[in-house]
Amino acid sequence: MSSQIPESPGVAHQKAEAASLGDLLGDVTRDLSTLMRQEVDLAKAELKQSATRAGKGGGDVTRDLSTLMRQEVDLAKAELKQSATRAGKGGGMLAGAGVAGHFVLLFLSLALMFGLGALMPLGWAAVIVAVIWAIAAAVLASIGRKNLKEIKGLPQTGETLAEIPPTLKPGEVNR
Repeated sequence: MSSQIPESPGVAHQKAEAASLGDLLGDVTRDLSTLMRQEVDLAKAELKQSATRAGKGGGDVTRDLSTLMRQEVDLAKAELKQSATRAGKGGGMLAGAGVAGHFVLLFLSLALMFGLGALMPLGWAAVIVAVIWAIAAAVLASIGRKNLKEIKGLPQTGETLAEIPPTLKPGEVNR
């Protein structure tokens, strides 16, 4: 007799939805990062061009830079709002799936406990089910902690921000 418990379809579906939401958020983040990098590169090119033309009119460069930065911030806000709305809807659906999945796990755990209770005292069956859940929780916590430690922050943003000051000095050679 096999002691392995098959994973319920609800749990597998919930894991797949969580993975797809994670993929969606990763794609949105990557796309936003790429777009912002492209916009900053375009702004740098336009700023260099304005700075070389503005040998006599420094006010035009300042005004152009201010307008450009305002436009970039407005674009980023609009894109972020759209992405956040989509992510919010997806997150709400996932929350509903999580509640349903929780009930599936609860009733499967009770079924396992009562099934084992037919072979041994019910108290020991409950302890066995609790130990199985404790092991699952420990494994998931360990994997989650490992994944959180691998987060690197905002390396591309830091790199892009470091490039801005040299761009503002068009007479110097960028390294």
